[in-house]
Amino acid sequence: MQTKNGLRIGYHMSVAGSMDLAFDRGEELGCNTMQIFLTNPRTWLARKLTAEEADAFLERRKSSAIDPVIAHMPYLPNLSSSEKEIRSKSITSLNVNIALAEQLGIDYLVLHLGSHMGHGIDKGRENLSNAVSDAIDLTKNCTMLLENSAGQKNSIGSKMGELTAIYESIGSKRVGFCLDTCHVYAAGYDITKESVLKEMDGEFDLNLVKAIHLNDAKHELGSGLDRHENIGFGHINKGFKTFLSHDKIRNKPLILETPYNPKLKPGEEIEIVKKMLG
Repeated sequence: MQTKNGLRIGYHMSVAGSMDLAFDRGEELGCNTMQIFLTNPRTWLARKLTAEEADAFLERRKSSAIDPVIAHMPYLPNLSSSEKEIRSKSITSLNVNIALAEQLGIDYLVLHLGSHMGHGIDKGRENLSNAVSDAIDLTKNCTMLLENSAGQKNSIGSKMGELTAIYESIGSKRVGFCLDTCHVYAAGYDITKESVLKEMDGEFDLNLVKAIHLNDAKHELGSGLDRHENIGFGHINKGFKTFLSHDKIRNKPLILETPYNPKLKPGEEIEIVKKMLG
């Protein structure tokens, strides 16, 4: 998991008050990479970023060792939907977030793949691919990362073969993937076993993974439930070492999206991962 700059690991950080404060909060926890929201994650609304706030973010980044900086789309957009209003709002949200990512020099923007809402995987994949393909023209420096799903009903992209089909449908190197460990475990892949990782890499080129959401799984293998647990407290537990040691995984930035746990000190999960990797 070592790069020329060492292990890259951090948390999803709050931008409350001002975007640039995320760097202060991240550094306090020992982060050298991080993820943020660019807009309110639970509404369709997006406030306009002032030039002063954008400049403060860019200046603060220059003085910080946090790199790369990753952004995450809000929860509401569903780019796989065929419903006209949802699709329109989702595309608008994507375009707004891309514009903000470009303005702030964000490296990666993570997208949830969404749900076909009963219209079938093929139609959902077509909707998703068309939306992402159109959005590529809006990007100059930011790369869009598609996040695998946990296998919920009507979800898109829980299986490695589906991710390959989506990538081939979009057909652009400006798109990569963010692999969520809780999601992949919930989808039935036991990433604690080297044989399963080999199987995954046969269905889907793990070189396309540009970032990892490092989350333990609250529920058992193949549950189809997206419920994150703290590192070492869930079903993946010490098996993370096998996953993180894989040749095509170990140089990727790791983002923790784990819940608050009174048994853990702030930033302690970073130390847990470091110890796990030796």
